[in-house]
Amino acid sequence: MLKKNVGGIDRILRIGVGLALIAGFFLNSGGTNSWLYLIGIVPLLTGIFQTCALYTLLGINTCDVKK
Repeated sequence: MLKKNVGGIDRILRIGVGLALIAGFFLNSGGTNSWLYLIGIVPLLTGIFQTCALYTLLGINTCDVKK
């Protein structure tokens, strides 16, 4: 199991951006590069699962500290 390192506002922003990009894919499905909107899957999944591989590599943790 991966350690959670995404929390709070970071998580909400990731989910929002991911959903917006995926919505853009469906709204602009006739465009030539509309498949690029599917990159929104990455922030959506990192927000949902609360883990980011890049944060792990850089040693960043935005989760609240549990006492």
